[in-house]
Amino acid sequence: MSAPLHTHAQATQFASPWTFGQRVRALAWEYVWATLCAWTPKPANPWRLFVLRAFGATLHGKPFVHQRARVQIPWNLTMHDRAALGDGANAYSLGPVEIGARATVAQEAYLCAGTHDFSSAALPLQTAPVRVGEGAFIGARAFLMPGVTVGARSVVGAMSVVTRDVPPDVFAAGNPCKVLRPRPPASS
Repeated sequence: MSAPLHTHAQATQFASPWTFGQRVRALAWEYVWATLCAWTPKPANPWRLFVLRAFGATLHGKPFVHQRARVQIPWNLTMHDRAALGDGANAYSLGPVEIGARATVAQEAYLCAGTHDFSSAALPLQTAPVRVGEGAFIGARAFLMPGVTVGARSVVGAMSVVTRDVPPDVFAAGNPCKVLRPRPPASS
């Protein structure tokens, strides 16, 4: 079952749900990533990880973050050993985003941890965690909605729209994403 949405307090649709300090920190992050990381070559991954950690990302082992990946709020990002955030991938981490060990988020995939409550005139921000399980693969340009978990070792096809949790060890694809078949166990 998908994680429930957390609704942030906003008096109007024009009010920010973030404190002044959070907005300043996010602005600093945008500037630092653009000037110190976005232009670096792939082998400079340790430098990019250093900068992400400096801004509060939780990184275990040696994940990989492509220089053209985008992380909205790094202190909401957790990546485990050998996890990969690919070329142009977007961790829209308004809420927690976690990428498991050896999981791959392919080019231009979008992990979206935020939306709005469209039933309210104030359109308050709503967030829920997005989790990609250990050894999972998220195909190019796939879109994961807030609150979704993709199970360990599952494969989500390119350009899929994931609106519900995907169980472990399956192939899933489509809009909306549906389980297609089991994924065979890895050979030893």
